[in-house]
Amino acid sequence: MSRTYRLIFDCPDQVGIVTQVGGVITDNGGWISDASHHSDVDSNWFFSRLEVNADSLPFDVETLREKFKSVEEKLNLNLRIVDSEQPKKVILMCSKGSHCMSDLLDRWKTGDIKCDIPCVISNHDDMRDLVEHYGIPYHHVPIEKDNKAAGFAEMERLVDEYQADSVVLARYMQIIPQALCEKYSHQIINIHHSFLPSFIGGSPYHQASRRGVKLIGATCHYVTEQLDEGPIIEQDVVRVNHSDTVEDLVRLGKDVEKSVLARGLRAHLEDQVLVHGNKTVVFN
Repeated sequence: MSRTYRLIFDCPDQVGIVTQVGGVITDNGGWISDASHHSDVDSNWFFSRLEVNADSLPFDVETLREKFKSVEEKLNLNLRIVDSEQPKKVILMCSKGSHCMSDLLDRWKTGDIKCDIPCVISNHDDMRDLVEHYGIPYHHVPIEKDNKAAGFAEMERLVDEYQADSVVLARYMQIIPQALCEKYSHQIINIHHSFLPSFIGGSPYHQASRRGVKLIGATCHYVTEQLDEGPIIEQDVVRVNHSDTVEDLVRLGKDVEKSVLARGLRAHLEDQVLVHGNKTVVFN
């Protein structure tokens, strides 16, 4: 893939947004290779993602940011400009379930997911051999029932030390404290093993079995202080029936969890997700 600059922005909906933003690029010889737009009628808010061929511009990304200053102020843009050649640093976190972790590591190794993984953090030591097989440092950080703050303080220290752009909870079975949710807002991605907002919290497959649902699913979302209620990035479902046991639901659900988490993470890494309140716009 050729190098691009990604422009991701939202602003109050108004006349001339695309013309003025595009003008900054085209007036400098830039070639827009991809463009996505969405106008939300209910909130009167506009969302957009542009990709510009980096080689078509006679300057670097920092200069491009400077050239957008006046348009940012005029249109009240919330603008990010990302260089596609700068891989994001993603820390993976897990507990004992290995299916999501194994899947992400394999996708990373084969280049299906493009990022740097500086380390894996876990509150158990079960997956050390798996992770170190991929040459990735493994940090065992226990979360003691009577002193959870110490464990989360160490987690925070590692995230900051590695200068992570994002954290992925690949079936990390601990609730992230509110302070960390706020500090890393829209940077922590979780996979929840139900089709939210159904079956929030623990044991969602057991809840689904008791309710007799005909569809179970998985939800990839950003973590907030409200448990399992953060902005949703990706979801999917699989059909089940009355003869399926809880064990069957778990087995069927694992495949959905893996694919949903991978798709959600890829969308995040490729800057396809714009958050507005507790909703998302996800450009494909």
